[in-house]
Amino acid sequence: MSQHRSLEQERAKMAWECVSNVKGKDYEKEYRQLARSAPADIQSNGLGQTLAFFRARGFEKSKPKSNGQNAHYQLLEHISEWLRKQLGPDQKEKNLVKWISTDANTNQYRRATAEAIAFLNWLKRFAEAELGGD
Repeated sequence: MSQHRSLEQERAKMAWECVSNVKGKDYEKEYRQLARSAPADIQSNGLGQTLAFFRARGFEKSKPKSNGQNAHYQLLEHISEWLRKQLGPDQKEKNLVKWISTDANTNQYRRATAEAIAFLNWLKRFAEAELGGD
């Protein structure tokens, strides 16, 4: 018997997995704070600007800082993984920040923004519940 999961359940499942992967890492408190503010950051600054900020803070000379063991890099990867999955197979191998900046049309950008916020609402709640912080 096949079980069909709703999109909300899929968002929740992936958000739980992302938070579980960060739990216990040195950067979990910073990740929690970034996850808490990310939906509002996207609404204020836009998806492209927010992801570009995460990339700027998580990378150095086009390579992940600390071999990817930093909060900005991880959050960018988690959002990117979810959006690539939702935006279709043509996005699987592309850099999300580059795609948003150069290739996405207005409708794709809006869809990506709405989907990122919906995913991040789950991620934010699980991060608040599971990760260390104030």
